[in-house]
Amino acid sequence: MHKGDFAKGSAVVLVVTVAGYLSTIYVDHRFAARESASHATASPPPAASACVGDDGRWHNWPWANVPMLSPKCRSGG
Repeated sequence: MHKGDFAKGSAVVLVVTVAGYLSTIYVDHRFAARESASHATASPPPAASACVGDDGRWHNWPWANVPMLSPKCRSGG
């Protein structure tokens, strides 16, 4: 490998890394404002934690992504 090839490769890695970092900052600032604005009008999350009922269905979790290894729901009270 020649020094010129190493320099070109290093420059490409550096440029791609910086571009990726700057794009994540842009996306975070751009879409976090929309996300927080939409949550201001949305209903608050449930007070109880997510649990699995006797029927195997999730309870107290309205979103599509369910947490893994949630405890079984208490029966009664």
